[in-house]
Amino acid sequence: MKPAVHPEDLGLMPKTEFSRREFVTASLATGFALAVLPDAQAEVISTPTDGLVAGEVQIPVLGGDMPAYRAMPQGTGPFPMVLVVQEIFGVHEHMRDVCRRLARAGYVAVAPELYARQGDVSKLSDINAIRAVVNQVPDAQVMDDLTKTVAWAAEHSAADAERLAITGFCWGGRITWLYSAHNPDVKAGVAWYGRLVGEPSVMTPKHPIDVVAQLHAPVLGLYGSADQGIPNDTVEKMRAALKAAGKPGEIILYPDAPHAFHADYRPSYRKEPAEDGWKRLLAWFKQHGV
Repeated sequence: MKPAVHPEDLGLMPKTEFSRREFVTASLATGFALAVLPDAQAEVISTPTDGLVAGEVQIPVLGGDMPAYRAMPQGTGPFPMVLVVQEIFGVHEHMRDVCRRLARAGYVAVAPELYARQGDVSKLSDINAIRAVVNQVPDAQVMDDLTKTVAWAAEHSAADAERLAITGFCWGGRITWLYSAHNPDVKAGVAWYGRLVGEPSVMTPKHPIDVVAQLHAPVLGLYGSADQGIPNDTVEKMRAALKAAGKPGEIILYPDAPHAFHADYRPSYRKEPAEDGWKRLLAWFKQHGV
């Protein structure tokens, strides 16, 4: 594998390394996060594990072992790999089910709990308390943890790290863009309604629109025109930036779809764009050799 671009080179961290921290979260919570218990009318999808190897794993990273959920086909592989980057609510049941869906499509899918050093958001019901945890997570730490996840999967989960893709939702959608600019081994990315622009901060010094020129892989962005948190004009700015940089990415803007339209456990779920987006994800990965 080619070496990943150092986060300093993308402006994702200051010139000093992010600090070593003890882990707050040692294992994944079961079920859904407390803040996102399924709505009574939700169309919750539950993908069975028969024919799969699926469950919690521990990944060695800076400062200790990071819990993650891994799902993969039974067999010796090697299988192409997909990093699954969590919503703001962490690696709860919906994220685990996404991993199982990808495993049924033939992938090793791993979703690391990327807030493990900062806090366990699965036990928090207040969105402001969740944001307080997430705001402590530096992009540089996330980039490093994802790279170590790829290395672990290549050694322990029959993953072919040369056929690497990434997908993420909400908070993870933004990370999908950033990691596709960080790691030259990424072959394709699919970002679900991830924020594209923003003010720089110590933890988040760059945003997707700032790293377009550094993208190593084509990224498919899946967005909703009724998303109250991601204005349509920022989607258009990202489209224009991709074109200006000569990058082969694509952005789909689903009419009237809100934020989290793929989240089948929530009232925001929209069946048609969710299913269309999933088909596009699988086709995008295959198109780009994953």
